[in-house]
Amino acid sequence: MADKLLALGSGFWNIQGSFRLGGIINIGTQCSLIQLSSGRFIFLDSYTLTGEVRAQVMAMTNNGQAVAAVLNLHPFHTVHCAQMARDFPTARHYGSVRHQQKVPEVHWEDDLVESVAVAKRYPELEFSLPQGIYYIAPNEMIHAGSLLAYHPASRALHVDDTFVTPPLDILKKLLPEIGLHPTTKKALIKDEPNAGQLYCDWATKLADKWGETRHFCAAHSGLVEFKDGEFSATLLHAIDKARPKLLATP
Repeated sequence: MADKLLALGSGFWNIQGSFRLGGIINIGTQCSLIQLSSGRFIFLDSYTLTGEVRAQVMAMTNNGQAVAAVLNLHPFHTVHCAQMARDFPTARHYGSVRHQQKVPEVHWEDDLVESVAVAKRYPELEFSLPQGIYYIAPNEMIHAGSLLAYHPASRALHVDDTFVTPPLDILKKLLPEIGLHPTTKKALIKDEPNAGQLYCDWATKLADKWGETRHFCAAHSGLVEFKDGEFSATLLHAIDKARPKLLATP
């Protein structure tokens, strides 16, 4: 499957790429490119650009010189960080503590990607870190935590793993749906007795705050388009469906 560069309007492009589990099953991955008010660009997440998509991105960004920063939002998505740093050496590279530990060859900025300082630098975006679950889970198989990024101008939401959608394109068109990552229950913070409630409250507020989302860009399940009001209702349904399990005593 060829990589895709999708223009979602108002200076937001989603890049859908390939990621093969065990080198066999392609579960897909993504990054997004955003043009700032200054005219420069930032990436959300890292991905090794190749072929026509790479040529298009380089043409848009003055061969990469106009890329101001790369914001790596998911602490467990580290495979492409080193190549991204080589492709865009003049950009600032932000990540979590885990990014810094796992890919030390990258010159990481001191400010962590989830910090208030980074959010203030890019007012074109709104960020949200899930409450009640680990951002970096002690168990490396639990990937429910990520930093979510919303671009109000394009009404595009970039999310890695925290929320998921049906894997088949036909299902996305017939029944736009959002689910919580399968490891969300296991991701609840163990020392927080109200972790499940905190998570549900956070997600419920997000459904209202970012309720105008039209373009839902998910790491391993591609792009889902929502009509007005659909995103909020769909996310609230997913929360209500998962709530009994999340609030149940372990």
